[in-house]
Amino acid sequence: MHPDLEKLIVLQTHDIEAKRLRDEMVALPKLVASLTARLEAVKGQRAVVVDLIAKEEALRRRQESDIKDQQAKIAKVTKQLDNAANAVQATAFEHEIAFAKSKISGFEDAELESMERSEALEAQKKLADEAVETAAKNLERESARATETVAKDKTLLAAVEVQRAAVRAEVSEAALSTYDRIAKGKGTAVSEALNQKCQACQMMVRPQRWNELRDRSNDDQMMTCESCGRLLYYDPARDAPQRKTVPVESIAAQIIRSL
Repeated sequence: MHPDLEKLIVLQTHDIEAKRLRDEMVALPKLVASLTARLEAVKGQRAVVVDLIAKEEALRRRQESDIKDQQAKIAKVTKQLDNAANAVQATAFEHEIAFAKSKISGFEDAELESMERSEALEAQKKLADEAVETAAKNLERESARATETVAKDKTLLAAVEVQRAAVRAEVSEAALSTYDRIAKGKGTAVSEALNQKCQACQMMVRPQRWNELRDRSNDDQMMTCESCGRLLYYDPARDAPQRKTVPVESIAAQIIRSL
């Protein structure tokens, strides 16, 4: 294996780890922000339910007041009925009393409906209370974890950066330039060739190129995957026995043989 390629393999492990740490340091605050938003949302939902409960209670107080007003009116008209001067006047008082009673009945029915709504709202409030408590606990737990993890990641990243710098200093400028160019476009620059396949893009390596990659006399060269352009390396210890020998055929010959 080309000596620079060995170092680039190590460099890529450091680059991947550095990226993982940076991504985690960005993702965790976003997670905390989303959990904060979730807590505010469930608090808002609970506030709506609490407001509806308060409105139902206010409505029932008005209904109770209206009932008392009608009851007072009935008592007043009943006294007037007792002192009615004639049948016409008595009938009018009786109609007025009946109308007041009907209004009381309507208020009582409405009050019962309000109580039923309040009962349902109280059940919703209980669920909302539980949701708020759960969201608050999740936020507290994840905030603590995020703070601890980000602090740890910063320390680890600093160490990885030192290792990256040390490895980069050992790689030739030409090889490093090639590595950086490929990594910038592909995300990773080095891929293992295993069982005649590039492990990054999962495309097969041509037989001739596979044999060249396995030939130790070519260790002064760095070869790339013809499909994805990444630098290829070969580890004989991981090669499957059935793929040790690959006959070199022309593309036309392979097509004809497959027919």
